Amino acid sequence: MSASGWDAPLWLETTPEETGAAQARQAVLDGVDLVIAAGGDGTVTACASGVAGSQVPLGIVPAGTGNLLALNLGIPLDLDRALEVSLTGEDRQVDLGMANGRPFVAMAGLGIDARMLRSTPEWAKRRFGYVAYIVGMLRHLRDQPFKVTIEADGGPPRRYRATGVIAGNVGWLQGGVSLLPDASPDDDLLDLAVLTVHAWVGWLIVAAHVLTGRDAPRVSRGTFRRLVMRTAEDQLWEMDGEVIGFTRELVIELHDEKVRLRVPPRSRRELPAVLSEGAPESLSAAVPVKGSEAAWFGNARRAV
Repeated sequence: MSASGWDAPLWLETTPEETGAAQARQAVLDGVDLVIAAGGDGTVTACASGVAGSQVPLGIVPAGTGNLLALNLGIPLDLDRALEVSLTGEDRQVDLGMANGRPFVAMAGLGIDARMLRSTPEWAKRRFGYVAYIVGMLRHLRDQPFKVTIEADGGPPRRYRATGVIAGNVGWLQGGVSLLPDASPDDDLLDLAVLTVHAWVGWLIVAAHVLTGRDAPRVSRGTFRRLVMRTAEDQLWEMDGEVIGFTRELVIELHDEKVRLRVPPRSRRELPAVLSEGAPESLSAAVPVKGSEAAWFGNARRAV
């Protein structure tokens, strides 16, 4: 960072009680020029909520298992290269979602995705990475569908027997799978996929279509700004890779504020992102970290 003209950063570790939002918010108030979230999607989400609405950019050093937002923005998973993007990349204003009052940056879901996450132990994620999620998913491919009623932007209710309902600010999953092919993180819309797959054969058909980029049967898609899901029985739900709990109503909507994210130049993006180089002048940085992950907040030495 010194070689790039930055002050040494201040590192602030997150805790189960303070997951990054408070640290990021305080860093903005203290006048830092950059916040860097070093951790998984949960840490990134917390820091994004802390900087939302400000002009302070948020950089991402992806140190988690899923790293969905980094993947979709083309941020390298190599930590040194990701830090370089945080220090020299471009800024992009992206949307922030809210699920039952909680902010999210990538995806929130009800049903099979949440059950998959709950079935994937931490030791497996540490050892095998996102491949561990595939094993967790396989355990639930024969789960019975649930009844859900969905209302989008005040429109008429639609009823489904669904295996899962996933709302996303971005569309790509790990392994190059595009679940929400039209999703863009800065279009003032959120995207929706309703999975109505009830058997192994159905899953194979859906997987074949999704992997080849074709419209998939048993997958209903749409866009919205505010969505209300109601189920007859309690269903497990998740947000940015974190299982939240059970609910019979899930309200997903756009946050009033956007988040200014530091992303790679277009010519250097890694995967499905859109993103120019420009070295900062003398600036300060701040970072929140979860446990062994990190949050840096730099003392202000502002550019003149």
